[in-house]
Amino acid sequence: MLFTRPFVAAAFAAAALAAAAPAVAGPPFICHAFELSGSPSLPWGDVAAAGWNNPNPTYDNSRLSTDVPALLTATTPVSARMETMRRATIYASRDKAVAAALLRTLEARAEANKADANALFDAGFLTEAYRQASRVYQWDMLEGRAKEQWTMRAEPAGNGARLIDAAVALNTPQAAEMRKARQLLR
Repeated sequence: MLFTRPFVAAAFAAAALAAAAPAVAGPPFICHAFELSGSPSLPWGDVAAAGWNNPNPTYDNSRLSTDVPALLTATTPVSARMETMRRATIYASRDKAVAAALLRTLEARAEANKADANALFDAGFLTEAYRQASRVYQWDMLEGRAKEQWTMRAEPAGNGARLIDAAVALNTPQAAEMRKARQLLR
């Protein structure tokens, strides 16, 4: 009986570990690719080969303020919106002016269309992706040239979570997916 308790405890711990979901590291709005569901997005490198930070070196970052809103159409699924803005955040991290211009563009669209859940969600998601991106340098997630290029180190002033909550509150057909995205911030 003396050996039974440690054995049972060890077996229970092993079973609990085996049943546990694997931990996902890194800020979710920028470190983990989202499903495009066949939707177009910004050009990107091989995600499997290089991980989260693999932008296409030939893409012209100055086009973000034009390309991103054009990709975020009324029919773009929430997961594809998230992946497009994840990529945009990584591209924008290399140029403060480009990052600011893109955020202003999506914020202005949300301000002009307060009844458009997509516009609110997009501005909110990008704000929070920028917030997470501002911590990448602090968390020492980059090396070498990538670390030198990363300029996004200050958190944005806006409250993206509030905008995502406003989008969810509109109770559109995509509200459930937007709610899942919001839960990644907790």
